Order: sequence, then C-alpha cells, then structure tokens
Amino acid sequence: MKKRLFLLSAGLLFTITILLAQDVPVGVVLAFKKGSSQDLNKYLNDKVEVIIQNTPKSIDKELAESVLSAFFADSKVSNFTVNHQGKRDDSSFIIGTLATTNGNYRVNCFFRRLQNKYLIHQIRIDKIND
Repeated sequence: MKKRLFLLSAGLLFTITILLAQDVPVGVVLAFKKGSSQDLNKYLNDKVEVIIQNTPKSIDKELAESVLSAFFADSKVSNFTVNHQGKRDDSSFIIGTLATTNGNYRVNCFFRRLQNKYLIHQIRIDKIND
C-alpha cells in the first residue's frame, strides 16, 4: 500500500512539474490525442511546414489544417503520447507517438515563440515500421 501511494505521489509530482515547466501548449497534446485539426489550428503559425510520410509542404495555416484534417480522417487517432520534449531559447519541440487505426506514427512538432506564445512552425508525421 505504501509503495502504491509513493508511486502515485511521485507520478503526480512528475506530471505537475512537467506541465508547469513546459513551453509546449497543453492544447497541442490534447489536439493530437483527439485527432483534431481544428484544435491544432489554434496553435499553428501563419506559415507551417507539414511533412507527412516524407512529403513536405510549406503552406499557410488554413491549408495546413485541411491537410491534417485529411490525415486524421484517413487514420483515426486512438492515442497520443509524448516521448520527449525540449526547449532552447525561443523554440521548443515535442516528439511523440500517435496511435491510429492505420498503425503508429512518430510525430515531431516544432514551435517558435512569437508574441509570448509558442506556435507550431513544423509538423512531421512518419509511419513507424513495427
């Protein structure tokens, strides 16, 4: 019982520390978990580089939402987990695993701080060969 309480407390402390220390908007992680391009749109920069399966597109915010919407429609999302995140100066990133009906994808999402908020300037989604 004490071991469970300790692990639960340590996990909660770790989660709170990560949430308070991060420079990645929590809404981005939630948007990936839901597979919602509309929610991701709130965090997109005016120009975004979207790379899906090695096909790069440097596009505006509205077209990026459309491309992501098509991807999420084709690959229904069941979960998203953040594997790594980092920050340097005015930029940050997350690397995560997106679980979908078509398999797992590695997601790299890069942010830049503009006007005191972090906006996505690149999203890369690549299939993970299981």
